[in-house]
Amino acid sequence: METTNSQQETPTDSAQKKEESKLSKFWSVLTQAGIAERTLRIGTYLGAIILVTIVIFAVQAFSFGDHQTDTSSQAVFAAASSTSMPAPTEIPDSDVEMPIFDPTAFFTDDGLTRAALIHTSIPTRARVDVLTYTVEQGDSVFAIADLFGLKPETILWGNTSALNDNPHSLSPGQELNILPVDGTYHKWTEGESLANVADYYGVSIQSIIGWPGNHFDIYDFDAENPGIAANTMLIIPGGKREMINYGPPVISRSNPAIASTYGPGHCGAITQGAIGIGSFIWPTIERWISGYDYNPGANHPAIDIAGSLGNSVWSVDNGVIVYSGWSNYGYGNLVVVDHGNGWQSLYAHLNSISVGCGQSVYQGTPIGALGSTGNSSGPHLHFELIYLSQRVNPWNFLQ
Repeated sequence: METTNSQQETPTDSAQKKEESKLSKFWSVLTQAGIAERTLRIGTYLGAIILVTIVIFAVQAFSFGDHQTDTSSQAVFAAASSTSMPAPTEIPDSDVEMPIFDPTAFFTDDGLTRAALIHTSIPTRARVDVLTYTVEQGDSVFAIADLFGLKPETILWGNTSALNDNPHSLSPGQELNILPVDGTYHKWTEGESLANVADYYGVSIQSIIGWPGNHFDIYDFDAENPGIAANTMLIIPGGKREMINYGPPVISRSNPAIASTYGPGHCGAITQGAIGIGSFIWPTIERWISGYDYNPGANHPAIDIAGSLGNSVWSVDNGVIVYSGWSNYGYGNLVVVDHGNGWQSLYAHLNSISVGCGQSVYQGTPIGALGSTGNSSGPHLHFELIYLSQRVNPWNFLQ
């Protein structure tokens, strides 16, 4: 069998070649006749017309089908409505009122809102000037100091002429200077040295000059020649000084002459009497403070024990009475007991006194009644304990 590089023809390929041969012959005849181009143009037109006609018939047929479907659906819906839906009923009139339409109900606060700031926030500035406070009934140096965030001694040092460092000198209606900061208040005297003033109060010159409330021009100020007018009040920030001792000297049975400085209740020479045992009971039934506690820094080396007017007051230990009567130092009715062992006890503002000069008393002996005489803002017992001429804290010794 002979082999060739060409592939063997199939019957299908042979038929296609015959058809192509016929079309070629037909196109050749038309070309020779000169009508080939016209025939192609006419055939193209006819084909386009036939295609458009087919599309039109197809669209009409589709629209007709949709119309039949809609008609059938409407018929089915009408039939269902006529059999299943009840006829509407008439609602009778009633007194029920329809709610009033409120268009604002559609606006709620559920969304995020931005607060309107109509004011500018300004930080609180520290006070730099002295202000005035009027003392009210029941006030104390401690309470006023707490009110303004100051130490009690600052209240005293700011009002030396009015209080003379005596916290019991307060009285309703008094006008007090309230410093803006803890320290002292100095009245300038002509010829003073600013350096000496600063040294006396234990501060620097710059702290005085630089305090805004003193109103100095720190850029044009001569510390050597300050030019401060006499009687000008200067704020001394952080300044301190010794307290004025407003109380009388300590009384004992060995120095009766000193007692005369207290007032008319002083006693004469006392050479004998009971001796204390060295322990101390509370001088009254109450054991809580009313007003002032022990605070030597605020010139109050005592405790003010609360109580009702007329409550009994008794001696804290054995001893002898070395003062009994009115005091000119603001104590009012006063009793002083010398215990003969270096100790003295003092009872002030008594409503009444039940002991006399030179009388021996014993621990628990009644000496008077609690009151509010002298410089006092209400009933209480001003009580002091003195050892070797020094006022000590009673809390450390009362039992």
